[in-house]
Amino acid sequence: MSERSPEQIHTQIREQLDSLYRVDSGRILETLIRLLGDFDLAEEAMHEAFAAALSLWPRSGVPGNPRPWLISTARFKAIDTLRRRARFDASQDELARNLEAQLSSLEKSNADARSNEEDHLEDAFEDDRLRLMFTCCHPALPPEARVALTLREVCGLTTEEIARGFLITPRTLAQRIVRAKAKIRDAPIPYEVPSPRHRRGFDSRTRRQLRHYNDPTISPLACCEFRVKPITRRSTHASQLPQPSAQV
Repeated sequence: MSERSPEQIHTQIREQLDSLYRVDSGRILETLIRLLGDFDLAEEAMHEAFAAALSLWPRSGVPGNPRPWLISTARFKAIDTLRRRARFDASQDELARNLEAQLSSLEKSNADARSNEEDHLEDAFEDDRLRLMFTCCHPALPPEARVALTLREVCGLTTEEIARGFLITPRTLAQRIVRAKAKIRDAPIPYEVPSPRHRRGFDSRTRRQLRHYNDPTISPLACCEFRVKPITRRSTHASQLPQPSAQV
């Protein structure tokens, strides 16, 4: 059998990355948000890591455990981004140093320790999703922002899909999400699962929504109940949703 051509290898790697992105990008992003503490930086770093994989894997081969590789690469990409930002904002330099210290510690460890780190990342994925859900649903955020942010960052819906559920334009919805992310960054709102005592600060509607987000039998769009009649799983097709207006 003849060897595969570079073009065939590149096509196969792209298909693998496409599949990996569809299945695991949400969990990878959740972990990066925990590690980096910034939604936008985490998303940018993740996309750069996938681009790096597309460039490197055809030559080096696909790692045995791709997700930890992508997370580690994204952390390096985030350091590069923070270093560039530090030229204009000195506060970014401290963040970059903290990330570099974490990565230096991993580089000095032996192969077994790195393997343990990969196992730890695998085990942490579900915990990261729970942390992100609580962060997005934090009482300090406006109720409609909580729903929009969780549908976007946890459930993976597009801005257009969520905007239809709220009966608003995608631009208005996107601005709402940007303001919520800024609130989380500036407050700062902790990226953690609150203790039972602090969970009492979450009102009954928010607690109900948290259960909905974690229930695979319920459509995520049903959580748009703040603005419209709850949308059941049967009516979530885009063609069945009302057209958005330009009002907030």
